[in-house]
Amino acid sequence: QVQLVESGGGLVQPGGSLGLSCVASGNIFSIDDMAWYRQTPGKQRELVASITRAKRISYRDSVKGRFTISRDNAMKSVYLQMNNLKPEDTAVYTCYANAAYYTYPGALSGDFWGQGTQVTVSS
Repeated sequence: QVQLVESGGGLVQPGGSLGLSCVASGNIFSIDDMAWYRQTPGKQRELVASITRAKRISYRDSVKGRFTISRDNAMKSVYLQMNNLKPEDTAVYTCYANAAYYTYPGALSGDFWGQGTQVTVSS
């Protein structure tokens, strides 16, 4: 049982910045990968950035140099700082976590998703 709660979406002008936050809660044993995905109407969901428990990071090419993903393991949180935003960054951004959670007789792992937060980049 893991819940992901996102915040930070909104409307921003091209060239502006936004920071997204995602906090995990529940009967968590550990969290392995965390990531941010995004999706626009008519398109498939795409991976924006991911970060492992050991903080190894991967970005999709279109956001390299502009976005920064980070995590705080103690706070069970992942962040996405988005700078120099472009209209094509407009999407619903969703937090993802692969986590193990306590259950009898031990623990289970699974994939968990946040509710999504809208990011709109427009003049």
